[in-house]
Amino acid sequence: MIATTHTAANASAPLAVVTGATAGLGLETAKGLAAQGYRVVIAARSEERGRLACHAVRTHHPGAEVRFEALDLDSLASVRAFAELLREQEGSLARLINNAGLLAPPRRETTRDGFERQFGVNYLGHFLLTSLLLPLLLAAGSATPARVVQLSSLAHRSGRIDFNNLDAAHDYDPWRTYRQSKLAMLLFAQALARRGEAEGWPLVSVAAHPGLSRTALFDSGVKSRPLLGRTFKLLLPLISQSAADGARPTLHAALAEEVHNGDYFGPNGLGETRGAPKPAHRSEAARDRAVEDRLWQVSCELTGATWD
Repeated sequence: MIATTHTAANASAPLAVVTGATAGLGLETAKGLAAQGYRVVIAARSEERGRLACHAVRTHHPGAEVRFEALDLDSLASVRAFAELLREQEGSLARLINNAGLLAPPRRETTRDGFERQFGVNYLGHFLLTSLLLPLLLAAGSATPARVVQLSSLAHRSGRIDFNNLDAAHDYDPWRTYRQSKLAMLLFAQALARRGEAEGWPLVSVAAHPGLSRTALFDSGVKSRPLLGRTFKLLLPLISQSAADGARPTLHAALAEEVHNGDYFGPNGLGETRGAPKPAHRSEAARDRAVEDRLWQVSCELTGATWD
C-alpha cells in the first residue's frame, strides 16, 4: 500500500531527489513520486534533457512541482556542489533515489577523479552524495523518517567486490565491472541501514532492482557483447517489462508503508525479471558482512565521505 502524501500544490510538500531521472527508470520514478505529491528534483548532467524530463512529469501530472538541478556523478566536485546547493535551498529531504548509472561501456573509461566510470558513477558518486545530504535526510524527523533507495540489479548475483582491482585497471571486463558496481549498491544500502540503527538515525535505507526493463541504458550496454546482445534483444520483449513497470520496485521501496530498514525489492515474476514488487533475493556475496564493512571503509577513503 502506497502511503498518502501532501498535494503537489502544497509548498510544504516533502522533497524527493532522483538521480539520472531524464529518461527510463529514473523518469518513471520521478513521475511516480510527483503523482504522490512530492516536490521532485531531477538531478542529472544535461540541462536540456532535464528540462524535457520536467516537462514530461508535468504533462503526466499537471501542477507537479518538479525542477532540474545539475549533478554529474562523474565528478566528485559536481556532487559536492549539488549537495551544497540543495542544503542552501531546502530544510529537509524526504526521499533520495540513487538511480543514475552506466551499463557496460565496451572500453574502460575513468571519471574526472580517476575512478573506473561504472564504479565511480554507479556507486562512489552516490556514496558521497548520500553522506553530504545526510543532514537534510535526518532533518525529515522521526515521525516520517526519510528514505534512501539504492538501485541494484539482478546482475549483483554474479558480482563480487575485487578490492585488488576496484578500478578494473587490470583485465577490464565491462559486465564484470557492472556487476561489481551493483553489488556495491546493495551492500551500501545494507551498511547504511546498520549504521543508521547503531546511531539512532531516523532514516530508512533500502534497495530495489528493476528486473529486466526495456530502456536506452540496456541498448547501450549490449554494445560490449554484440552477438549476445543482438540475440538477447530478440528475446527481450518476451521476458522483460516496460520502464514504467521496472520502476515499480523502486517506487514501492520509496513509498509503500510496509517497508523496513534494510529491505530489498524486485519484481515477483519469472526469476524476478518482471512483475509486481516483492522482497528480492540477495546473493551470498551480498550477505558477506566483512566485505560490506570493508567496502564502506574503502569508499570513505576514496571519496572523502564522512558520516557525522
